[in-house]
Parts: sequence; structure tokens; C-alpha cells
Amino acid sequence: VQLVESGGGMVQAGDSLRLSCAASGRTFSSYIIGWFRQAPGKEREFVAAASWSGSRTYYADSVKGRFTISRDNAKNTVYLQMNSLKPEDTAVYYCAADSSVAPVVQLASPAYWGQGTQVTVSS
Repeated sequence: VQLVESGGGMVQAGDSLRLSCAASGRTFSSYIIGWFRQAPGKEREFVAAASWSGSRTYYADSVKGRFTISRDNAKNTVYLQMNSLKPEDTAVYYCAADSSVAPVVQLASPAYWGQGTQVTVSS
């Protein structure tokens, strides 16, 4: 699976952004897709993930109620809608995929990674 993120940018606190992750591969619908982020000087952290159908979602506490993950398997695309952005959300955001939930949601070790897209939130 190859993953390509887009939609990053520079916004002000309180604004919204929607990130997209376009995947190649005919088996996209069988993968758990997640978003991670890494801020300067910090470790990469889990943000959100969606099950194969998108019916089950997982979120880090820091983004619950503000971020929403969704997927369109017909388009091989996963989205991360980010609302009420804060300066502490500033990071490079990565899309990731694995055939199992644990590597994405619990272990931060999915098999496939995108190259990342920068999100900068100014105060």
C-alpha cells in the first residue's frame, strides 16, 4: 500500500483543515488506516484511526471532539477533519496503514507510512 497525504497548511487557532490520504492498492478496504503526528522535538504520536468499514473509529484524547476521521473506500481515501485547531496541533501529520488494529492504535508501528504533510497553527 502506498499512501500520499495532502491538505496541510498554515492556519490560525480556531480554524479548520481537512487532510486527505490517498492510497494505492486494490486491497485498501481491508486495511486499518490511521493518522499520526510528530511535532518538532517530540515523538510521533497516534491521532486517529478507522476500521475497514469506517464504522469504528479511534481517537487520541487530545483530539477527541475536535477531529473526525472518515474513509471512502470507493475512492481509496481517508480524511481527517480537524476543527478548533490549537497551536499545539502543529506537527507533521502522517497517514499509516496496517491489516490489524493493534499496530496502528496501540503500538504505533503500522506497516505502511505516508511521507507526511505539515500543519502549522498560529496563535
